[in-house]
Order: sequence, then C-alpha cells, then structure tokens
Amino acid sequence: MAFGLRKRGPSSFERAADGSMTLVEHIRELRNRLFKASLGILIGFGFGLWLAGPVRELLSQPYCQLPGSQLPDGRCNFVQLGPADLFLLNLKIGLWVGLILAAPVWLYQLWAFIAPGLHRHERRYAYAFTALAAPLFAAGAVLAYFVASKGLEFLLEISGDDINTTLDITRYISFITNLILMFGVAFEFPLIVLMLNFVGIASAKRLLSWWRVAVFVFFAFSAVVTPTPDPFGMSALALCLCALYFAAVGVAFLNDKRRGRGKEIYAGIDDDEVSPLEFDREPVEAGQRVDASGPIDAPAPVAAPAPIDRRYDDVT
Repeated sequence: MAFGLRKRGPSSFERAADGSMTLVEHIRELRNRLFKASLGILIGFGFGLWLAGPVRELLSQPYCQLPGSQLPDGRCNFVQLGPADLFLLNLKIGLWVGLILAAPVWLYQLWAFIAPGLHRHERRYAYAFTALAAPLFAAGAVLAYFVASKGLEFLLEISGDDINTTLDITRYISFITNLILMFGVAFEFPLIVLMLNFVGIASAKRLLSWWRVAVFVFFAFSAVVTPTPDPFGMSALALCLCALYFAAVGVAFLNDKRRGRGKEIYAGIDDDEVSPLEFDREPVEAGQRVDASGPIDAPAPVAAPAPIDRRYDDVT
C-alpha cells in the first residue's frame, strides 16, 4: 500500500488574489469571514463582561476624584433611574471592551477579505495607516480622560451650592465615552492629510498653504467638543491637532521629495503661460536640383486585375 503526500490546493486568499473565485464563492468567503469575526467578538464579549466592573470604576475616576462627589462610606455618589440600568450599562461596557480585545481577530478577517483586491503598494499603505491609527486614537482617548475631570469640575461648580447634584451612572458613562470617542477620532485627522498626499490629490506645498484654515478649524472644533469654556482644555486639544497637522505636512514633504514631485518639466509654469521650447537647431542641407527640361520617367503601367468568373446573382 503506497502512501503519498496530498498536494495542497490554492487557498481562498490565493484564489481571490488571482481572480479565479466566482461570485458565489466570494459570498461564501464573506460568510466565513463574518462568522469568524463574530466568534472572536463573542469571546471578547465574555471577557468584557468580566472586566466591566473595573472599567466602569476607571471611567468613574474623573468624577470620583472631585471634592464632594463621594458618600461617607467612600463610594461615588451615583444613582440609577431604572432597575435594569446598571445591568444594561455593564452589557454595553462589556461589548465595547470585547470589541477592543477582539480587534486583532475581526480586523484580520476584514483585511483578509479586502486585501486580495488591492495592489502591493496599497497593502503597504494600509499597513502603515493601521499601525498609526491605533496609537493616535489611544493618545486622543488619554487626553480626553484628563480633560473630562476639568470639565466636570467646572460644570458642577456653576450649578451653585443651593443645588444638590447627583449624577446618573448611565448618562455619566455615556458622557465620558462620547468625549473619548470624539477626541480619538479627532486625532485621526493627520491620517486623512497623509492620505490626500500619498494618493496624489494634494501636494505638501498646497497642504502647507491651508495651515490658517486648518488652525481655525482645529480651534473651532475644540471649542465645540470640549465641555468647559475655559481656554485650557480647548487649547490642549487644538494645539495637539495643530502639532499633528504640521507633522503630517512634514511627512508629506518627504514623500514629495522621494517621488520627485515639483521637479516636472512644467511644474513652474502657470496654466496660461506659454512653455519655452528648448531644443538645438540642426542645419538642413539643400537637396539636389531637378532639371525640368529633361525627360520625365513615366510611371510603370499597372496591370488590370483578372476578371472574376462569378455572376451577381450567385448565392454561394
């Protein structure tokens, strides 16, 4: 009895890359990817439920550190307006934590589905942008966490001493998470600037010429999303965004220099300007003179084509 090694056929990733998959196979591939991603999120959701309590306490620290926010027994002065509010809040926090923990799984499944349709340089750019997006979002989230304590201190002070303020735990967690989400998304703006440059839509010089508009937009956005009217939290976010913008423009300059942009033959010429024609003139020698009085050679006669032995009413 002979034993042999079975030759492995091409994987679905390889078949999708060379375009040999049919539409039904693509749909089946999408189904498998979604199933694996959902399974990873479900497992992460289980760990998220286990970590929901510590995460809720971590998000409560900006309020619990304020004077007058704790009860005599040391617990934070939170209330819930419904009997199931805290249970639903733990489920929501568990889902968020599960999405973060399972991010390597569902991001890989998403990437494995769309990567075969990308070119090699597009994949390289996707790797770089993904590697930069995560730390930028984390930096924005950390900044929002520290800005939240200042914002809560101001918002609670303007209510006055004659009003007893007690925060609802569900609305408070929503306030903190929305602030973290807005700050994290705002820190992704430099990636959009780099994308415009890498795909050739805007050059580094054009991006630098927009710096006044960009700075104004950053300060206006910071004034809207920052919960306090004091200039400290707003300035912290706006200055960070400005620094990231100019850093992205610097990377765009390096990219233009590497690709040789701006050195084209018509780079320094306006659209309505006539381009100079720089070429060396070569002298043309005069041809031989033709004597018109001499005999002119007649062209050779062309033989008539042979008649075709076929009638006009032939069918074949």
